[in-house]
Amino acid sequence: MTPPEFPQLFKGIALFTPGGDLIYCIDPSKKNRWHLHLCIELQAILGLSEPPHFLIPGYTATIDKWLNPRSQEIEVFAEAYLPVLRYQALLNAIFHTGEMIWQPAPWSEEFCNPMVISTYYDQFPQLWENHNLVMRLEQQDFNLDSIPQEVSTSTVDSQPEVEGYVLRLFVSGKSLTTERTLQNLHQILEEYLSLPYTLKVIDIFQHPEQAEVDLVTATPTLIRVWPLPIRRVVGEFDDVEKILKLLETTNSNFKF
Repeated sequence: MTPPEFPQLFKGIALFTPGGDLIYCIDPSKKNRWHLHLCIELQAILGLSEPPHFLIPGYTATIDKWLNPRSQEIEVFAEAYLPVLRYQALLNAIFHTGEMIWQPAPWSEEFCNPMVISTYYDQFPQLWENHNLVMRLEQQDFNLDSIPQEVSTSTVDSQPEVEGYVLRLFVSGKSLTTERTLQNLHQILEEYLSLPYTLKVIDIFQHPEQAEVDLVTATPTLIRVWPLPIRRVVGEFDDVEKILKLLETTNSNFKF
């Protein structure tokens, strides 16, 4: 098969694993970011129980190669988070950028706290192994118009079932509304769920990239990442029935 022609102008994203494997994508239209698609593909390749969303954004690198309309010169902006900054030679090779120096992305322990990441080791040991994986994900490998509210189960049908819930709550800063939302949600989860759950609270002001990955346009938004299919609910966190509908699965996991 003839390798795809490398575009002159593009947006690119690379997702690494702690073990050094790499999956990346290139978008000449500069419209798509594909973080979710990379996670899903990594899940399928390594046989993970769920997409490793926790690697974003700390284990990512991004590049934007664009034409400056004023100078008519090609300019490049490339940055990588601290855990993957050491892979600059590999990044330059896959993105055809010579010996360019990549800029360190704004760093915060909240993005990729090593202690938090290490807690995923028992569930995802494959991510800490090096499989010599360097894979480019092509546009035809997935539907660019799809949104991550409903993830195809074709990539996970053969995966073992994970008992429990993985939830993600997006909020807008610290406020009385945020505190009330957390209190209401915590009360519902503790009262009605009989299985363990993990709830990650994300401030869209501090982590706008994560909000973009999950297509969050309003807050508060609660996303059920696991079990599949992915579901979401926006606002009205005092509505118990709406929250239970989001949590509902084919199995009975509630304390009625």
